[in-house]
Amino acid sequence: MSVHDHRPARPDRAAFHAQHQLRAEVQAREWLARRESLQGAWLNWVAAQLYQLSPAEYAAMVRRELQRQAAAPGADQ
Repeated sequence: MSVHDHRPARPDRAAFHAQHQLRAEVQAREWLARRESLQGAWLNWVAAQLYQLSPAEYAAMVRRELQRQAAAPGADQ
């Protein structure tokens, strides 16, 4: 980045993660709560939801959180 580059600096990865982690956890929990009502359509629905999230780094956080929460003991209750 040059001295004359006026693009806004992107927060570093750790700062971005810290800023958005709680939101990603809540988002994943809400989507997992819809699994029973959507049944077989849930996977396609959640894929479409992830596709609409922005920025891509946040979508990846939510996807990882979905995987983590789904794998947690008692997740299928």
